[in-house]
Amino acid sequence: MNSSTEGSLPVSRTSAGSSTFEALVINKIAWRILPLATIAYCVAFIDRTNVAVAALTMNKDLGLTATLFGFGAGIFFLGYFIFEVPSNVILARVGARRWISRIMITWGIISAGSAFVTGPNSFILVRFLLGAAEAGFFPGMIFYFTYWFPDHYRGRAIAALFFAQPIANALGNALSGVILQMDGVLGWRGWQWVFILEALPAIILGVVVLRSMIDRPSLASWLHADERRWLEDELEAERRQIETGKRLSLWKALADPRVYALSMIYLTSSTASYGTTFFMPQIVKSLGLSNMMSGIVSAIPFAIGMAGLVIWGWSSDRSGERRWHLISASVVGFLGLAGAAAFGSSYWALAAMSLAIVGIYGSRTAFWPLPSLFLSGTAAAGAIAFINAIGNLGGYFGPFVVGWIKDETGSFEMGLYFLAICSLLSALITFVSQGAVHKRENGPMPKNTASGTA
Repeated sequence: MNSSTEGSLPVSRTSAGSSTFEALVINKIAWRILPLATIAYCVAFIDRTNVAVAALTMNKDLGLTATLFGFGAGIFFLGYFIFEVPSNVILARVGARRWISRIMITWGIISAGSAFVTGPNSFILVRFLLGAAEAGFFPGMIFYFTYWFPDHYRGRAIAALFFAQPIANALGNALSGVILQMDGVLGWRGWQWVFILEALPAIILGVVVLRSMIDRPSLASWLHADERRWLEDELEAERRQIETGKRLSLWKALADPRVYALSMIYLTSSTASYGTTFFMPQIVKSLGLSNMMSGIVSAIPFAIGMAGLVIWGWSSDRSGERRWHLISASVVGFLGLAGAAAFGSSYWALAAMSLAIVGIYGSRTAFWPLPSLFLSGTAAAGAIAFINAIGNLGGYFGPFVVGWIKDETGSFEMGLYFLAICSLLSALITFVSQGAVHKRENGPMPKNTASGTA
């Protein structure tokens, strides 16, 4: 359809025709929104986790023990925690385009600065600043999706965003392992080249986001008038449904028990996730592999983990059920991590780690649609950021505890059992919540309020 026929589709349609129209609109939005969002998040994740592979040679150069490395890797999330909510509230006010661009350029510069740390203190400082710079990026994207995707599509949209994690970990680990071989080029160490080269895409993409991202559907010239009208009506119906009983202000949302329950679920899950991510290359190296091969082989579990995003994202959206999907995925994460601990330094342990990553990633697609079931507007922006900030403290606790256990025991076995228990706790907290945070206060939204289909 060209611009001369914009708005020519009839507003009143049959159920089948409306379903086709809806699918076409969502596909158009997905192809416009998701590729840039996913690539940006992939770059963000590479820049926060490439320290895992850099550590194979960096730790010795900087005099870092496993405990100090875990503390420094994890303190990223303390900076993230402090600035998360303010950052997302600002995003809600100034728009995603400008704020996401600012975040990406800032973190790219600081990430490149990681190449010039000289010891434990400067390493810890730069990691803290990197977390502060990146604060608000992920919850900002989740909030941004509430402007573009109705609830019954949001799980799949979030699953597409989360594809960035296994892609980033797989690609980043393999690429970083290769870059490590640049040791001595221009007088710099291989781990310095890892930080410098992998920071450049963030700065470039920051400029792309500023030029290309669209804040709201009303500004999207690539949507026809009737497409914008359908989408805005659909999302407005959801907001009215959420706010029918009681509209929450930002401060009331931050005091809501459901927000704290979700925060604890995400905290335990993130502890398991990041404790695994930051030590994966070192765990794999215990198999007797070279630095380059450790980076490449440690990418395997993350590549396999993509299956969790597909399976749980599709199933939870299709059924509309989130709670038991979240529980089952967390239990799979527990079984995989416990199995990895039990198998020790073997390729069976690598297979078990792959299973764990499948479960951990699968849990994300069932978890992140939950806040928007009872929150909207600025309250949603602030609460999503709060949940992510509290949850991502697991990125501090996981690496620190695993590193400390490694220094105390000389192996990763007990650390993996600790991470397994964290994944199990995520399932238990979800179960104990009795579904309070997993349903709308006023009942479920109809699947398609615009067409009248159930």
